[in-house]
Amino acid sequence: MKALVVYESMYGNTEKIAQAVAEGLATRMRAEVAEVGSAPAHVDGDVALLVVGGPTHVFSMSRASTRESAAQQATGPLVSRSRGVREWLATLSTSSAGLCSAAFDTRVARPRLPGSAGAAVAKRLRRLGVRQVVPPQSFYVTGTQGPLAAGELERARQWGESLAASFPVPAS
Repeated sequence: MKALVVYESMYGNTEKIAQAVAEGLATRMRAEVAEVGSAPAHVDGDVALLVVGGPTHVFSMSRASTRESAAQQATGPLVSRSRGVREWLATLSTSSAGLCSAAFDTRVARPRLPGSAGAAVAKRLRRLGVRQVVPPQSFYVTGTQGPLAAGELERARQWGESLAASFPVPAS
């Protein structure tokens, strides 16, 4: 059994968080990371835990219009250049009735605005019949393009470790 971490990232901050979460998960289970543009449309039965994250745009998951706005603000190339987590989830299928999930997002630390991409991801996954094992988790950036706030990578790694430790899947 393994975990699959799927992420959407504009400026690279969410990608770094996804990698850190996978590092934490890997302490107790196999963990793979996939950028949403190359993530599988079907999650097979060998995946026991699906972790999905993306940046919070206008209080929720990104849309084509918010990704276009992010591209216009970018000072470098975007990480996720095609579809976002919203579009991926709209086409996702699973073959495991026992699939579990966790969701996360990145968001600006100040001011703390309402809304969360992680909460929206969790809601979509529940609609697909995927059981949520923990509440959505937010990780913070210091500005729209980042960088990550101090300590967030370590916090993400620890969150991944705690997810793996609480998940009833033997390490392989």
